[in-house]
Amino acid sequence: MKKVKNSNFGKQSKAPLFDTLLGHAKRDVISLHCPGHKNGRSIDKELKNYVGEEVFKFDVTVFDEVDSLHDPVGPIKKAQELMAEAYGVEHSLFLVNGTSVGNMAMLLSACNPGDSIIVSRSSHKSIMAGIIMSGVWPIWVQPKIDQNLDLIFSMTYDQVKEALDKYPEAKAVFITSPTYNGIVTELSKIADLCHRRGKILLVDEAHGAHLHFNDILPESAVEAGADLCVQSTHKILSAMSQGSVLHFKSKFIDFNRVKKIVSMLQTTSPNYLILATIDLARRQVVSQGKEDFDKVIDAAEWGRSYINKNIGNMKCFTRQEINKLGFDLDITKLTVNVTKTGLSGYEIENILAKEYNIQLDYADLFNLVAIPGEGTIKSDIEAFVKALESISKKYHGKQKNWILKIPSLATEMVMKPRDVLLSNSITKVSLKKSVGHIAAQTLTPYPPGIPVVIPGERITQEICDYLMDTASKGIRVSGQENDKLRMVKVFTNF
Repeated sequence: MKKVKNSNFGKQSKAPLFDTLLGHAKRDVISLHCPGHKNGRSIDKELKNYVGEEVFKFDVTVFDEVDSLHDPVGPIKKAQELMAEAYGVEHSLFLVNGTSVGNMAMLLSACNPGDSIIVSRSSHKSIMAGIIMSGVWPIWVQPKIDQNLDLIFSMTYDQVKEALDKYPEAKAVFITSPTYNGIVTELSKIADLCHRRGKILLVDEAHGAHLHFNDILPESAVEAGADLCVQSTHKILSAMSQGSVLHFKSKFIDFNRVKKIVSMLQTTSPNYLILATIDLARRQVVSQGKEDFDKVIDAAEWGRSYINKNIGNMKCFTRQEINKLGFDLDITKLTVNVTKTGLSGYEIENILAKEYNIQLDYADLFNLVAIPGEGTIKSDIEAFVKALESISKKYHGKQKNWILKIPSLATEMVMKPRDVLLSNSITKVSLKKSVGHIAAQTLTPYPPGIPVVIPGERITQEICDYLMDTASKGIRVSGQENDKLRMVKVFTNF
């Protein structure tokens, strides 16, 4: 599928949901419906003085004029149809609970309790929530780590093929692409493999809503042939936070089931301002996305080049480097490796925020991740780069021998995660004595941010040793319940 061109804007120039809400707001209707602030009248004065009162007139409840997200027949239906046309899919559903709820909906739509699904261990935590709710068996694939770039990759074609060969009963494959660092995997090859074998491809494309609209950028999941794909319209495009979209194009899944699942998971009191910005973000990216992202790409590439040429103790990996490893790169993103500064990414992130008034999206022990979006201008990147240059001269840490690594993760799923977490047969044991037990919680050290213990798995000696070593170094493990990781929840009735 070719990427969208904006030469024939046509009906994509319309924004039916926004236009309806704007018309309603301009009528200055007396509100005898929820919410209680009544068109902003009772909003706190300090907030209202800063943002104004008009915006609150978009915060309405469900009535015929503005349509229902759960049974759309009017402007929401029209807006979703325009979204589907823009991305070249059969159907698109607006989400106001973010991509997290879309990930859960994909698993519940594609799978029945007891089905198995191939999924990378490095997936977003909402995937585990979907696994628990859907009652599926996860077949975990250990992600590849590049020690030179301090990066974690998504699943490759070869990994997916190997998993499908070994577990032909798997019903679906779940891929995250792009990753947080903008790394895109071989989606077209994976989609072709899945469909030749009658498998469903689900893609968490939270960071890729823009890819479809610029030829310079990597292929999007909707072009590659994903059956279901969810995008965070708010992450790179201009929708408000929580605004996401679930795209459907599949012969393997019943769309009516998808609609019912999404309706079950979403609030019955959606924020119409969020919905309106999803509608407008689609109109904007179709009309000017190529030009907007040409500018973002130019700014990001300038920043990458400047850092690599002028800041000796920092480095940005390039698209060429990623291509050589078998992946592609969303070049709007900037990942800056700072290990040679002797400072952690966390420390530099804090300095940027406090001293330079620059807030990043993400940092870890090794890297800073800057996420430009449709609203980014070159001066933003220039300020970021100049701040890094200043920090590299001003601050000097002691060189550390940090290594991004994970143990050989357990692959013995003794129980479904859902069955474990809903069980009453859970107790705590000492971490030292946890080997051989069935885990009843998720433990994720940061870095690398990959769960090393997942409910339903048998805890191995290697994982126990890894966690003990992690705890001894003072590294916090997400999921631990006390200041130090001493106890682990396990299933006892097995």
